[in-house]
Amino acid sequence: MSNPYGQQGGGPPYGWGGGQQQWGQGQQQAGGAPMGGQQAAYGYGAGAGTQQQFVQAVAGQGGGVPDVDKTRRMIGFALWALGVLVGALLLLIVFVVPALMSSKAGQIISTMGLAAVVAYIPVGLYLFVPWVIDRYDPEPWWALAGVFIWGACFATGVSGVINSVLGSLFGEMVGAAISAPIFEEATKGMAILGMVIFLRREFDGVVDGIIYATFAAIGFAATENIIYYTRGELAGQMGQLFVMRGVLTPWIHPLFTSMTGIGFGLAREHGAGWAKLVFPLVGYGAAVFLHAWWNGMLGLFGATAFVLNLVLGICMALAFFVIICVLVWRKGRTIRKFLEDEVLIGTITQEELELICSPVGRLTALFSWRGWTGRKFIRAGARLALHKWHTARAMKGQKLTISMDFIAPLRQELGRLRAEMASGARAR
Repeated sequence: MSNPYGQQGGGPPYGWGGGQQQWGQGQQQAGGAPMGGQQAAYGYGAGAGTQQQFVQAVAGQGGGVPDVDKTRRMIGFALWALGVLVGALLLLIVFVVPALMSSKAGQIISTMGLAAVVAYIPVGLYLFVPWVIDRYDPEPWWALAGVFIWGACFATGVSGVINSVLGSLFGEMVGAAISAPIFEEATKGMAILGMVIFLRREFDGVVDGIIYATFAAIGFAATENIIYYTRGELAGQMGQLFVMRGVLTPWIHPLFTSMTGIGFGLAREHGAGWAKLVFPLVGYGAAVFLHAWWNGMLGLFGATAFVLNLVLGICMALAFFVIICVLVWRKGRTIRKFLEDEVLIGTITQEELELICSPVGRLTALFSWRGWTGRKFIRAGARLALHKWHTARAMKGQKLTISMDFIAPLRQELGRLRAEMASGARAR
């Protein structure tokens, strides 16, 4: 098998110095991950820079991959919390406070409560679709919840205020066709940008960009629908609005924002300096264009444009779902490719490789003797493969990547989880 990383200085692959006779020795430690030594490797020895500190950290924490981005994560969480708070306050000031001050406060508030129920009941179904599609390396629930809340609070609150101000100054058409696309896609896209900057180990490529964009956009649309449904119910048209927004076009916002997610995903996969700027900007531009086209056509041509938009939107959504499925399949192939050598060196077995690469591997592990630990094992294996993939791409372009530093700890994590599963099986 060829070495996808290449070899340094004519040495053996993957930093397993000393030839094949050392493979067996390596398997004695952490399920196949050799410890210490001065191998010139991808995740080992001097080539990894901080690998020894990682090993010590793992040992000191009793297992698990150390969080080298702790400070970055804390800053990101603080900014996220501040943004959510600001967005929630703006929503209260602009939409709730005027309702409380109205002469029909009781009716409006009760209508808003009904609208919230109608808007959020289908959200579980909407979120279930991308969750099911992303099978090979699902994003952590807390990260998905974070971008969802960001879309529901910050993006809706900030863009709602801006759209209302600009719409009142320059007309409703300007607010809908110009302001809304620019600021709504920018505020939703900030959730993806935050993942890239502050939770970079949870962001691997195009699929991740689409999933995070979808969750942020669904959060945005759910809160926005409360506003629309409230106005619709007061005018006796909530049922029509629910059919139009909640049944016929629930994937419009995810479709728009996913363009931004694809841009960030391509930048992550490409790795070049120019790509980190160009791809996200092009993706954001595509999101704004599609959003402006949708809103502008409705504003200019009304019902006729809605029928045309609906047909085109459904076709685009179906094509988009097909593309997502293809990208997820590609992600599974990538994971398999970069784990095949781990079978040879003893980090995982062939059976474990098949389990990690199975679309239902997590369910299979959960309802077998492996249990929850097995689910963690599968995630660690998928993460190892993706970090090796990013490392290979970075080395091909002669660049550094943080992904390199996670390879050794993840190999150790697999060994620790295997031992935990075996101990649990013996205890039964």
